[in-house]
Amino acid sequence: MPTQKALIVKEIGGRVVEVSDWPIAQPGPKQVQIRVTVAGLNPHDQKGRDGGLFIKDNLPAILGNDVAGVVTEVGSEVTKFKVGSEVTKFKVGDRIFAQSAIDAVYRGKALQQYALVEEDHAAKIPNGISEHGAATLPINAITAVVALFHPTAGLGLPAPWTEEAKTFDYAGTTLLIIGGGSNCGRFGIQVAKLAGIGKIVVVGGKESELKPWGATHVLDRHGGDDVVLKRIRDVAGDDLVYAYDCINGPDKQYLGVSALSNTKKGKLARALPSGPIDESKILGGREEASYELADVFGASHLKAETTKPFWDRVGEYLKDGQIVPVPYVVEEGLDADKVNALLDRYRDGKPVTQTQFRISE
Repeated sequence: MPTQKALIVKEIGGRVVEVSDWPIAQPGPKQVQIRVTVAGLNPHDQKGRDGGLFIKDNLPAILGNDVAGVVTEVGSEVTKFKVGSEVTKFKVGDRIFAQSAIDAVYRGKALQQYALVEEDHAAKIPNGISEHGAATLPINAITAVVALFHPTAGLGLPAPWTEEAKTFDYAGTTLLIIGGGSNCGRFGIQVAKLAGIGKIVVVGGKESELKPWGATHVLDRHGGDDVVLKRIRDVAGDDLVYAYDCINGPDKQYLGVSALSNTKKGKLARALPSGPIDESKILGGREEASYELADVFGASHLKAETTKPFWDRVGEYLKDGQIVPVPYVVEEGLDADKVNALLDRYRDGKPVTQTQFRISE
């Protein structure tokens, strides 16, 4: 079997190291092999390296779910379209981006020279969009799609491509997003605007950045919980039933719950579902209305009923400017030292801009 260069985790709590004998896998029937050009890393990759998140039972492991590249081989059952002569959804030479699956063999992960991606979780990169820009989407945009539209792992709003969307009152709907300055928040705003939600209230982030993406109100997150809650209530009143917390752990998710209506049953989708909320901290009480929690897991392969229709359309959304990439920085090369330095910044709580590693041209 041919081999390649890859960056791997050999032991939990150790360093990412380079190997040159990682196997190059051949695509299955519904898979596409790509020469990886761009690999994107996110905070959960640091949790994988240092704490074993998703990888502890299957070492050695490769990190990185955000990947872009150039198609080198196409599986035998990749969707075929009849346009004159028969063509496939993807062909050799296409630039595509994808979200790799969480699995035990890591064939789709980003930190290697060649990867396999699933047809259903990939899309062509339109002209005018860079591979780096496209690679900012997979984890964060898919998390937003699941948070807003999945019936149990999200808020259960009708996705705009569904039959239910034809009669749903998006314009009369209010959505609260906590953590608007995060990448999950930035894409949450864009996905909410895509759906046509009328009032998108955001806590945190820069107004000059977030309003052009669709936020109708951008609120200062400073001043204390009572002050922030009053800011939310001044905009949303007591009618809020949809909230999405992109950044807080359970110890601080009480703010989102507190902002929900006291008279109507509301729902909080949380991107960090690692434990119960301390209900003693909820402001204003919940005597008259209950609430639901939705534990968001932004994995395309596990939520395909919600995410595949988005993948089918995201190329057009990018082309039309309905979805735009978030800011990023570029590091050159499949470089273990640079990867470890980035993961260390996540570990140490230092500010990090979405970082893309340029692996090949």
